[in-house]
Amino acid sequence: MAIIPEQADAVLQSQPFSRLVGARLTRFEEGMAELSLDARPDLLQQNGFLHGGVVAYAADNALTFAAGTVLGPQVLTASMAITYLRPATAGLRAQATVVSATRSQAVVRCEVYSAAASGEGEVIVASAQGTVLRVERDSAAG
Repeated sequence: MAIIPEQADAVLQSQPFSRLVGARLTRFEEGMAELSLDARPDLLQQNGFLHGGVVAYAADNALTFAAGTVLGPQVLTASMAITYLRPATAGLRAQATVVSATRSQAVVRCEVYSAAASGEGEVIVASAQGTVLRVERDSAAG
């Protein structure tokens, strides 16, 4: 039922918005997924930080990919709460881990990291939690 890394890469590349922001699946294993993207001028807000919508996208997509490792490829986010902790000044790394799963849903936690302003290491810029549902193909389309 769970998807394999090659399928996951194909799913990510089939998403026009993911291609637009340059997202990459950098880790994908049972119960966990990591998505990365680079900062670009067109993804910044007026103060020079990555736009919050881009940070939320990274968390949301990492959540769904992590859930897909246990639920299979037909999943949708049912809910997500995100807390922004500090501005992202560089690219992002969103690391999501399944907290609990049944046959039809998974609760997933995600931490989003960016390079530290000091240039040394990473800092957490956002924390999110979401519920991801397994869906039938017909309900996913309509």
